[in-house]
Amino acid sequence: MGHLLSKEASSLSRDCRCRRGRKVPPRSRSCFLRGPCMLCFIVHSASPPAPEQPLPAGDPLLPPPPYAALATAEQRAARRLLCLPPAAWEPRGRCQRLLLSGLLPSPVRGLLGPARPPGEVASEMVCKRKGAGLPACPPCKQPRCAAAAAAAAEPEAAACQCPGEAQLCALPAADGCAAGSGGAPARGAAGDSGGGGQPASPPPPPPAPEEREKEKERGGEAGCEEPLEHPGDCCREPLPPPAPDINQLPPSILLKIFSNLSLNERCLSASLVCKYWRDLCLDFQFWKQLDLSSRQQVTDELLEKIASRSQNITEINISDCRNVSDTGVCILAIKCPGLLRYTAYRCKQLSDTSIIAVASQCPLLQKVHVGNQDRLTDEGLKQLGSKCRELKDIHFGQCYKISDEGMIIIAKGCLKLQRIYMQENKLVTDQSVKAFAEHCPELQYVGFMGCSVTSKGVIHLTNLRNLSSLDLRHITELDNETVMEIVKRCKNLNSLNLCLNWIINDRCVEVIAKEGRNLKELYLVSCKITDYALIAIGRYSMTIETVDVGWCKEITDHGATQIAQSSKSLRYLGLMRCDQVNEATVEQLVQQYPHITFSTVLQDCKRTLERAYQMGWTPNMSTAS
Repeated sequence: MGHLLSKEASSLSRDCRCRRGRKVPPRSRSCFLRGPCMLCFIVHSASPPAPEQPLPAGDPLLPPPPYAALATAEQRAARRLLCLPPAAWEPRGRCQRLLLSGLLPSPVRGLLGPARPPGEVASEMVCKRKGAGLPACPPCKQPRCAAAAAAAAEPEAAACQCPGEAQLCALPAADGCAAGSGGAPARGAAGDSGGGGQPASPPPPPPAPEEREKEKERGGEAGCEEPLEHPGDCCREPLPPPAPDINQLPPSILLKIFSNLSLNERCLSASLVCKYWRDLCLDFQFWKQLDLSSRQQVTDELLEKIASRSQNITEINISDCRNVSDTGVCILAIKCPGLLRYTAYRCKQLSDTSIIAVASQCPLLQKVHVGNQDRLTDEGLKQLGSKCRELKDIHFGQCYKISDEGMIIIAKGCLKLQRIYMQENKLVTDQSVKAFAEHCPELQYVGFMGCSVTSKGVIHLTNLRNLSSLDLRHITELDNETVMEIVKRCKNLNSLNLCLNWIINDRCVEVIAKEGRNLKELYLVSCKITDYALIAIGRYSMTIETVDVGWCKEITDHGATQIAQSSKSLRYLGLMRCDQVNEATVEQLVQQYPHITFSTVLQDCKRTLERAYQMGWTPNMSTAS
């Protein structure tokens, strides 16, 4: 504004001074309002600007008489600047204070209208320096004299109409901004008075404390804003919210998710994602139940490290781990006294030492499955029977050195036994069956497949009222009367396996269908039965769902059709290698009874191929195949 009201401003364009012997070209127009870079402020009032009226001659704020003719041009220039779009100006507040303090020249104040009182919400005030955000149209030329100004008044007024003027939004009160900007008004007043010599009008009286507090609250929200470093930032779109992160979930939920993963998935996949996941995968709850079966990298040293890190292991499976010896199992048993379930199938390198250590160090043991261990003898079984009183589930199949001596000790010591399975134990006889039937009344599952057991020992199983599953496969000296007596007296029996017993006939099957009120599964593979057995099952049984008569050479289409038509509960019929059953008949039955699964060689192949297609398998149609 100092240059704006300078006494020599009008003569700058007419004076040509010589510097070092050469003429300086005349300067460009000396309009006193050239654009935003020449101002410190602009005030855009919400009310319409005052109409152009002649200023009173006695106004003390008017310039000296030689420049009185510029009053109309000043009014037009100020009005032209009011057409600038909002984006051309930035932080607000100083110009409102200048307006209120009376530091603006009267021509501009005449266009802006009367100043608002301090407690009132002011219009938008934006100050833009250094030419950023120039107006949509350049400022018009100003006349060099008063006569030219009168002649060019109308063309210039028409040429300065900017299309698409944007309406500026109202700002909070100026008093709130003044509170946040310190001594800005004082600095502005000093600059204006020093440059142009214009007297400043007295400032308005300060507002009351109550009003000042209200204005500070309103101004603190949006009025007092610091100038942006980059003016374009206010027009940028807000950044999208960050994507949800699974690590923001509570650890308990992540542990629940990881509990659904297998040991391989946790150790070889999840634990490699990040350090946080690795720590979660090392949580003690994941090391309570360990399935290390078929891992040749499992050694005694690894078992020792696992047991040292997690001493609360309750279940471990080391089946087919050929590099684990008795030493590793002993260390595991010593460091994990709370072990409840121990499984070690086909670990032929283990001996009685391992089973004795487990029995001695883990008195709470409930499950021992050590099938197919050639070196296991009755010495290990004696320790189990005498020290593991909580034992409920044992599996000693194909442990060929086990005899009645060890089995009887287990039967007498483990009174809570519920499941026992023996397979091909030729040294186990009827004495073991009798001991279990007498001392273990809670037995529910009994299996003596291929053992040296006869009907004299099997008949003692009728004392087991809770018996639900009986496996008597390949019992060479088993008669029909014993089987029928067991079915009659064991009312809770729901699964009976009589496969590989050639003595079982149609009469026995008929009694089973009539007396087995809760029987659901009946396996008669390679038994001496005919179509009559199937017809009896369909006619008398209302509970049997699974029937397997594979390798029964006397079964024909008639028996398969009759049981499918008459049985209301049948869901599976095994006809594998029943050579007298035609495949065309089976195809017809599949169409007529879709709720029943018919098992033949061709039907099983079709189901296997269909599952492969569903899993994404495609046949290789190349010539090489």
